[in-house]
Amino acid sequence: MEKRFRSPLARAVLPIAGGLLFFVVLFGVTWLMATFATDRRERQVIQGDRTFVVGQVSDVAESIAQNGPILYPDLRDVNGKRSIVIEHNGTDPLKGWQVYYAYPADKSSECLVAQVKQSHTFTDCDGRTLQVDQLQKPSDVTPIVEGQSTLLIDLHG
Repeated sequence: MEKRFRSPLARAVLPIAGGLLFFVVLFGVTWLMATFATDRRERQVIQGDRTFVVGQVSDVAESIAQNGPILYPDLRDVNGKRSIVIEHNGTDPLKGWQVYYAYPADKSSECLVAQVKQSHTFTDCDGRTLQVDQLQKPSDVTPIVEGQSTLLIDLHG
């Protein structure tokens, strides 16, 4: 025997109330599942790796000898204040590594340099021509040769 609602108010309100109750229960179940799935852990910020692998020292040294220093743009920020230039001096690929910021030593980090293609020369924001050793030396970025084969850039400071 089928039960029907007789009043027009019941026929209009009860299906809507049933639908709303269904969505409230669905939300509650979803919220409970999410709470237990995350085990109520608080969010922790874990910083990325602070060591950047450049490559094999012999390959990088050869590339710098042929094409000039390597300019790495700042991958963390659009303003480029942490853009670096990697230079190698000498014939021993295990020694002679230098890192510079990509702005002149006598200017602020707002004056980023551009490298003249395949050279050890840069131009700054004022159009001056600079050599790599005229760039700002960082105190918090250092080159490391690991295992006598791999060049790393340590960003710890």
